Amino acid sequence: MNKVWRIWAKALGAKDGRTDREADIIAGIRTIIFISYMVTNVAIVANAIRHWNDVNSNSSQGHTTQTEVSNVSGTASPKEIR
Repeated sequence: MNKVWRIWAKALGAKDGRTDREADIIAGIRTIIFISYMVTNVAIVANAIRHWNDVNSNSSQGHTTQTEVSNVSGTASPKEIR
């Protein structure tokens, strides 16, 4: 197990710290940061895949169509402007 940890710590970057214990703590912090990056990336990719072929995405995200805009009071349709 020590060999695996040593290789992992070196893969994260240069060995920092004055002692081996301090270097292990720094490698642990780098591991936590790496895991948080991976979780974030998985969430972003999952969201992109989930919404890959959304056909009716305009109505679900609050966008309005031309007919919805013309029905708002105080606005004129293009036919009324001419």
